[in-house]
Amino acid sequence: MIERLQKLMAHSGLTSRRGAEEMIAGGRVTVDGIAAHLGQKIDPETAHVEIDGVPLPVAPGLVYFLLNKPLGVISTAEDTHGRPTVVDLVPSETRVYPVGRLDGDSEGLILLTNDGTLTERLTHPRYGVRRTYLVRVRGDATSARVRRLKEGVELEDGPARPVSVRVVDRLGEEALLEIVLSEGRKREVRRMCDAVDLPVVRLVRTAIGPLSDHTLKPGESRALGIEEVRSLYAATEQ
Repeated sequence: MIERLQKLMAHSGLTSRRGAEEMIAGGRVTVDGIAAHLGQKIDPETAHVEIDGVPLPVAPGLVYFLLNKPLGVISTAEDTHGRPTVVDLVPSETRVYPVGRLDGDSEGLILLTNDGTLTERLTHPRYGVRRTYLVRVRGDATSARVRRLKEGVELEDGPARPVSVRVVDRLGEEALLEIVLSEGRKREVRRMCDAVDLPVVRLVRTAIGPLSDHTLKPGESRALGIEEVRSLYAATEQ
């Protein structure tokens, strides 16, 4: 259904109808790469709308959830073995899919959405969206081992180098590390830590790009606001 651009912008929740008109008049809005004009009508199913160079999803029916995944829950839409999945934990009447994966023995934040464009941007390595993990490891996190992690290690599927590594705390025979990655290969954090003799005891993802939420308890989820969605899109533009 063809709709006026300012109406769709207002319906997104980002701004009022008046605010949308001011953005369009100020030259801040483009449709399919071309400057928008007041009164313009678009097809929200196919049009690509940007404000200040950051995409604004206007297609109807798009939903976004942030979930704090507990242990033992599988990061798939369905499981042939009958195990609980992340989809079971979000209150969506619309079919949604996890963005990337978080292993069953890992915990923390995962996104679920039906926005295929955002999913592709967040999961494709070329966009390099960062993920932050708190990792409890067994062993002595010496400066030499931490340095090896920072410099990168060789894995069976190629070299792996984090964006950053820092020691958060030392806990007797264990240590707590913060590791930031810009890619998401299978069990990458665990394999990197194994390579420097620091086996993982617990792994929790605490942030996806700019998005974090320390108030969500394991198993809890919430819908994202439009500004949060735009911040995720913006993270893929950097």
